[in-house]
Amino acid sequence: MSRSPRQIHLAAHFPGVNSTTVWTDAASGSQIDFAAFEYFARTAERGFFDYVFLAEGLRLREHKGRVHELDVLGRPNTLAVLAALSAVTDHVGLVGTLSTTFNEPYELARQLATLDHLSGGRAGWNAVTSSDAFHGANFRRGGFLAHADRYERAKEFAALSKKLWDSWDEDEALPRRIRHAGAQFDVDALFDVPRSPQGRPVIVQAGDSADGRDFGAEHAEVIFSLHQDFAAARVFYDDVKGRLAAWGRDEDSLKILPAATFVLGDTDAEARERSREIALQQVRPEQALTYLEQVWGRDLSGYDPDGPLPDVEPDTGAETARGWANRHAAVQARIASLRELSQAEGLSIRELVIRLTAKHTFVGTPEHIASEIDRYVQERATDGFTVVGHLTPHGLDDFATRVVPLLQERGSYRRSYDEGATLRDLLGLPAPARALLPDAAAR
Repeated sequence: MSRSPRQIHLAAHFPGVNSTTVWTDAASGSQIDFAAFEYFARTAERGFFDYVFLAEGLRLREHKGRVHELDVLGRPNTLAVLAALSAVTDHVGLVGTLSTTFNEPYELARQLATLDHLSGGRAGWNAVTSSDAFHGANFRRGGFLAHADRYERAKEFAALSKKLWDSWDEDEALPRRIRHAGAQFDVDALFDVPRSPQGRPVIVQAGDSADGRDFGAEHAEVIFSLHQDFAAARVFYDDVKGRLAAWGRDEDSLKILPAATFVLGDTDAEARERSREIALQQVRPEQALTYLEQVWGRDLSGYDPDGPLPDVEPDTGAETARGWANRHAAVQARIASLRELSQAEGLSIRELVIRLTAKHTFVGTPEHIASEIDRYVQERATDGFTVVGHLTPHGLDDFATRVVPLLQERGSYRRSYDEGATLRDLLGLPAPARALLPDAAAR
């Protein structure tokens, strides 16, 4: 008797300030107009996705004193957009990226719990740390936290948020008082938003360092990974899932959904040609030089983007615009690896940057892409994917129309939403274990 196939989970990433989105294409739309968000979310819902995923940038990036062209359109407030989307969708989950470095637990927990109520239990939080003084300059305390300190704050932030969300019992009229005195936060609170329809919002996380993986194993219910190659994805999957037992969790309590770009064609040759054309749109000549200038720490505008890598030494004596102090040995090692790759594959500057930032995960016919997605999931390299299109807001259209039906035919993807399903239900996650709280007398 054959077993039922593992079910594929899909998230839809709204294109934003990244190296994927192509704003110069005539088909590209607005990143501000709500109609763009609504269209994208409705397309995700038509494709029976688990959730829509919005990124958020806390500052426009700059290079050489100018706003980076990929950031010109900026990013409207994530929670406001998700709240509006909750009114025009019925089933798809709503996940937003919100920093643990530059927010406060009580306020953010309250906002997310409110969204969970407004949406009928469809809210999720992509908990991220913010790494640099460049972003920190927008906030009162400024500066930036060291890597380990960022994760200490994030862990305490997530644990305190869970306590606040769990402070309401279903059969009680008042919450339990939460008194928390930690290294990062000192709170004495009666949380003023009752327990939400799915218990508490789903926590998503994207860290890949050892600290990030530990944080994910302790707190995350979905991990947005960057490991797209099958072998690398499987190693990451096994590593993170293997950390769950130390926190009393089982494999089903965490889903891993790597980012995945795609290019469709009626034939493999057509798809490859479209992939080449899109990559050239994603990495224009000036963007290729900008990428290398951030590695070399010096002006490389005199170099030909279609020529070989610079033959000059990097400038490692000054802090970069991102606020990271370049360490000489690390930069030299990075440049050596770039030169090795360039020489091995005969890549120009622009071709190298395309290889590093615009290599598409799945390229081929709809049948090929559906088969590959299914293979990753059935062979436990992932639990699904976070699908990243290259256009706003139509980047998901072809995937929903041409790939999703093929996944459904394989029996590994849903054909409908269950009425009243929460985001936690869609993801197949267990009910959240209640955080350790004071007894009922402490009210």
